[in-house]
Amino acid sequence: MSKEAIPLLVADITPFARALSLQLKEADALPSHLGLLNMLARAAGFRNYQHMRASGSAKARLEDSALPADFKRVEKTLQQFDAVGRLIRWPSKRYVQELCLWALWSQLPRGEVMQERDVNGLLNKAHLFEDAAILRRSLIGQKLVSRNADGTDYRRIEQSPSADAIAVIRAVSARRP
Repeated sequence: MSKEAIPLLVADITPFARALSLQLKEADALPSHLGLLNMLARAAGFRNYQHMRASGSAKARLEDSALPADFKRVEKTLQQFDAVGRLIRWPSKRYVQELCLWALWSQLPRGEVMQERDVNGLLNKAHLFEDAAILRRSLIGQKLVSRNADGTDYRRIEQSPSADAIAVIRAVSARRP
């Protein structure tokens, strides 16, 4: 039975060696196999060996499950945002609107109950065309945000964005100061 290979990648070998050396000096005797694995993991910036293994497994799962985005759609959507990630205009194409809404959705706080003025305040910071109402209604219509029937208590609905939406969210987030 072969063991799973666990890659160890460090950005700079010098701090890694220094951290490992300090740990070895603090040890009273030669460390056990697991003790040495834990020291190597801590020197690489992990809590312990188990944390390093779990991190590597999660990364592999995410890379395997990554769906390819339609970068033509993503590029078209990103044209709607300025250099600092604010929505310049309300797009005419429905698919572009939906991807833009995902970028706005990502800026709303998770698990927090907000009033209409709070949502408007966040949306006004995220766009330039002075129409928070259309954005708020569209977020509700696309089921990205929920609200009470009387128009109070807005909540972001947690869900998994599509590959296109993830690409837009990442690109717009990278533009923000």
